Amino acid sequence: MDEPLLLQHRDDRGVVTLTLNRPKTFNALSEAMLAALGDAVDALADDDGVRVVVLGATGKAFCAGHDLKEMRAEPSLEYYERLFAQCTAVMLAIQRVPVPVIARVHGLATAAGCQLVAMCDLAVASDDARFAVSGINVGLFCATPGVALSRNVPRKAAFEMLVTGEFVSAEEARVLGLVNRVVAADALDDAVEELVARIVAKPAVAVAVGKSLFYRQIEVGIESAYQDAGATMACNMMDPSALEGVQAFIEKRPPSWLAAPASTT
Repeated sequence: MDEPLLLQHRDDRGVVTLTLNRPKTFNALSEAMLAALGDAVDALADDDGVRVVVLGATGKAFCAGHDLKEMRAEPSLEYYERLFAQCTAVMLAIQRVPVPVIARVHGLATAAGCQLVAMCDLAVASDDARFAVSGINVGLFCATPGVALSRNVPRKAAFEMLVTGEFVSAEEARVLGLVNRVVAADALDDAVEELVARIVAKPAVAVAVGKSLFYRQIEVGIESAYQDAGATMACNMMDPSALEGVQAFIEKRPPSWLAAPASTT
């Protein structure tokens, strides 16, 4: 039997690892792969027991973008509109998950694969990773990857990547802001785990409301952002975990976080 396109593992902390599993195609995002990833992300968004999602891949590459052979097999406007709408839905679903999503990147992350990294909340890359929005090399401007890329890296750097299709190294990606950390390949899992551990040590409700607010305020003017942020902090302050955390700070003791379900309201 063929192995599943997407592997899933969950530990006893609520850390879920999703692993793209099309190594022979460098984990290209076929329609079936997008469907599997979208279904998994949607299910996790409704699971109050999830604390962190890690997105990785098998084989030699993280993700080579869309499956070009599949795309070329049905050249119609209706098909392409449907395909890119499907991809957009998956990308937005990652942002809407109320827990941090961490990209674990090795090898190549190109076109929609680079977009996938950019849409994750955090990213840790091995020092052999390389990134590109390379559609321009086959005559296709990476328009949808450009949406995510331009929200991660400075404008001129994003545009240069989009119009040249050239690769940037893992370290260049870190400097530009596309990834958070770069480590040796044999230290990649440890680096991801260090980040995961720091997150799960924090109250789930604060992380959830914080992620939701973070993306809302980015897309609006500064006055609206402050209004939303102030209301969010006021509600967050009334949560038992926040009240306990502040009281513990006052009393100079470690906080005893109360178990409270994550909420984005």
